[in-house]
Amino acid sequence: MSDTEIEPQEQTQQPGHEQDMRPSPESRMQRYRSAQRLANKVALVSGGDSGIGRAVAIGFAKEGADVVITYLNEHDDAQETIALIEAEGVRTLSVPGDIGNSDFARQVALRVVQEFGRIDILVNNAAEQHLVEKLEDLSDEQLERTFRTNIFGQFFLTRAVLPHMPDGGVIVNSTSVTAYQGSPALVDYASTKGAIVAFTRSMAKQLLPRGIRVNAVAPGPVWTPLIPASYSAEKTAQHGDNAPMGRPGQPDEIAPCYIFLASADASYMTGQVMHPNGGTIVNG
Repeated sequence: MSDTEIEPQEQTQQPGHEQDMRPSPESRMQRYRSAQRLANKVALVSGGDSGIGRAVAIGFAKEGADVVITYLNEHDDAQETIALIEAEGVRTLSVPGDIGNSDFARQVALRVVQEFGRIDILVNNAAEQHLVEKLEDLSDEQLERTFRTNIFGQFFLTRAVLPHMPDGGVIVNSTSVTAYQGSPALVDYASTKGAIVAFTRSMAKQLLPRGIRVNAVAPGPVWTPLIPASYSAEKTAQHGDNAPMGRPGQPDEIAPCYIFLASADASYMTGQVMHPNGGTIVNG
């Protein structure tokens, strides 16, 4: 995968725009070779317009699934993702809105069912993060906003989808290496990611009678729009330098974990977390 040097850059608004990043993330799954592991499935991917979500959505499409993506307001990125999904010859749909709003989650689930009849695979991926060096400076509003997007959104969307998911369905949640290591300047973000691990394990047990598998992926540093939208230009240019591999991952390197967990290849896995993080050992 690419080890091209990241230019100093920053964006002023989250979740960020992939088309403005330099170099462009590798998120189009161009090297991926499919085996129709998800043929005739219907998948819903939150935060599917860019970054890891885009790579997952395209990977699912390459594997034969119809794919619906949600996103906040990055219409340009979403349009490109939809075009890339359509190029795989499957049906697709994009739905903009705030995943931290329970009404939106219900509307998305109903829209998918109206268009596709059911939801076989759910990927809870949408997230935000904001650098705050001292807890005393973390406002009530930001604390609630981070939790509402990152963990409430997973509760809301999962709750809305489950009545429309056939027995034997699959849920894959995005957590983070910060859930295991902590992060001094991302305390609220890391805390939500720890909650996602507990959510994953608890739902895996709750849904065992229905044969619905629930797993998670905990990426390390990855080159996505969230990075320049979170850090200073100088900090962005150093992203991933501290990983054992000495570089950030690319979304294309993370997406195969989601594809594996969504497929029958992972039929004996539930309540587990995969760790594509560039070599960091977390024992989790």
